[in-house]
Amino acid sequence: MKRAISYIFILIFSHNYLNSQSASKGFKKLSGPEKCWVVFHPFKAKRAYKISLQAQQTSDSIAKTNLLDKDKNGGQVDAFRHSYWMATLAQEIGKRSAKSLGKAHEKGNYKQFKKGKLEDGEIPDKPSSKMDLFNNNVGIQIYKNNKKASHEEYIALIVENILNGNLKIIKKDNLGNYQKCDGTSLQKKDLRGIWETPKCLINSNQKI
Repeated sequence: MKRAISYIFILIFSHNYLNSQSASKGFKKLSGPEKCWVVFHPFKAKRAYKISLQAQQTSDSIAKTNLLDKDKNGGQVDAFRHSYWMATLAQEIGKRSAKSLGKAHEKGNYKQFKKGKLEDGEIPDKPSSKMDLFNNNVGIQIYKNNKKASHEEYIALIVENILNGNLKIIKKDNLGNYQKCDGTSLQKKDLRGIWETPKCLINSNQKI
């Protein structure tokens, strides 16, 4: 998410961003799906950036509390970030545009994987992308059921849904190592250079 919003920022704060040298460089760094989203949603891009940045800041704040598990990569905080991002984004720019941006971001992650580049500190993979898309959809649904909610109310609703097991996280052992569904811990060599890794998605209320 951080990569996407950083370059969207470059694009939207110039009236002639496609002709600006610095913005053009930023645009080139976006994945193809993300470029398409910005080009086809020029009037929503500025609001999308603002909400995306706010969602990142909110999830960072949540990680400092005891509400969730503090895990920003595959854990409850990760699930919160995506769901909250979609709920607040849908409220601001509409659920279709929000959902399409979420999908564009995940498509971009596959391209990042192919290039061996990091996303939120780790190389993207298919289970992580599936988790993100699932949690994005939960955020959209929470918006649809609570269209006039405040951001504080969205925080409470999403935390409640996480603790009730309605979102997805990735199974880990008590040392933070990823696990298969049978409980076998995965080593880095089991994950290196593989898109369809054997990571296991579990309900967001399942504990180690």
